[in-house]
Amino acid sequence: ANLGAISGLLGGTGNASSTWLVTTNNPTGYSLSVQSSTYPALKAPSAGIPDYVPAGSDPDFAFSVPATTSAFGFTAEGSDIVQRFKDNGSACNAGTSNATDACWDGFATTSKPIASSASGNHPFGTETVLKYRVSLGSSAIQESSALYEASITVTAITL
Repeated sequence: ANLGAISGLLGGTGNASSTWLVTTNNPTGYSLSVQSSTYPALKAPSAGIPDYVPAGSDPDFAFSVPATTSAFGFTAEGSDIVQRFKDNGSACNAGTSNATDACWDGFATTSKPIASSASGNHPFGTETVLKYRVSLGSSAIQESSALYEASITVTAITL
């Protein structure tokens, strides 16, 4: 997924997404998780953009980055997302809704579940959309001539 070009001197936001289709005939279902191969997840040879850190233990309903910082984060959308990414319209890990572009979290070098089902879904499967966002604060100077890359592993296992 390509987040696009963002000025390292002026700041800005880039968005991208990837869609994962998991199909299983396992009667006890599956789990889908994400994990970064590096810390921070989004890096250039001589610079990095910090992983997004929510204000509390749950994801942030809105992606919020102060003008003096930069961050790279993600959210998950789909019918099988885990409770952590569900919301009640204003808070994450609450309610049963799945608001668009809500409940932002940061990547880690440890596995983070994003979707799960307690039953099979063969033959059609279930899609989960992984949305990525990078935001460079207007007062956060970031090396802009570098190509930043992230290596994210998405793993589906049967339960």
